[in-house]
Amino acid sequence: MSKPKVLVARAVFPEAVARLEEHFEVETNPDDALWSKAQLIGKLQGKAGVFTTGSERIDAEVLDACPGLKICANMAVGYNNFDVPAMTARGVLATNAPDVLTETTADFGFALLMATARRITESEHFLRAGKWTKWSYDMFAGGEVHGSTLGIIGMGRIGQGIAKRGAHGFGMKVLYYNRSRLAPAMEAECKAGYVGKEELLKTADHVVLVVPYTPESHHTIGAAELALMKPTATLINIARGGIVDDAALAAALREKRIAAAGLDVFEGEPQVHPDLLAVPNVVLTPHIASATVPTRRAMADLAVDNLIGYLVHGQPKTPLNPEVVKA
Repeated sequence: MSKPKVLVARAVFPEAVARLEEHFEVETNPDDALWSKAQLIGKLQGKAGVFTTGSERIDAEVLDACPGLKICANMAVGYNNFDVPAMTARGVLATNAPDVLTETTADFGFALLMATARRITESEHFLRAGKWTKWSYDMFAGGEVHGSTLGIIGMGRIGQGIAKRGAHGFGMKVLYYNRSRLAPAMEAECKAGYVGKEELLKTADHVVLVVPYTPESHHTIGAAELALMKPTATLINIARGGIVDDAALAAALREKRIAAAGLDVFEGEPQVHPDLLAVPNVVLTPHIASATVPTRRAMADLAVDNLIGYLVHGQPKTPLNPEVVKA
């Protein structure tokens, strides 16, 4: 009896591929090429499953061209590359990789906050350019982190992790805005107070974005929201590109209407808005918030677990549309 066929759409740990090969006939992408939609459709012919990253858009056109596809397993907690309603309508399971990256991503969010507040990127560029010739009282003087007010928009697992680091580690006052309020016990654990979005933007010294990308969350932070922030405030985005209007942010940074920003995600990434590259008061990283070896391995393993769990045993670990399984 022949094995089901699966596609691994990007280069990944050899151990993850080896696990898949125990159960499936596997086609890989060792060159880590970014395929066009037509190329992806071609690769998916005859495949029952696909191991995806955020690079592969699975929409109605792809699904209609690949009627044998049964599961798309994302090696990411975010899944804005999936049209989940279209997948559900066609009986295709969608899975993601939650939980395993929570603490690592929260670590990075806080690291980005600190680098932004303390102007680490600016000062390193200054030093490397040979401009450091003397001490001065205000040289790269930034904002305080300890004892300041931390505002978090999006209070899921990662947002809660950042809140705990700020409250318990740095004595920060934590405010949050979320679609729904946390249970009192969780608020107490995070030492976080629930406020409206406008109040948070006006009050916080450091605003951290940790919301999933949806059409409703597009440009959660635009020119109007930036205008509410303190001129001494920083903005950190570890959520998804499109949550922030990058052009409006670049203008606010250039005009010093906010102090600085730290960005790990961008609209249209891997392209970055050229105006962001032209301002000094922004820390830019290439979508690496989950990038530790143990965490990336855990993310890959969970995607593999979902493919094996569903195609072999009928029981995926982290389904996004579990009604497909029940059907």
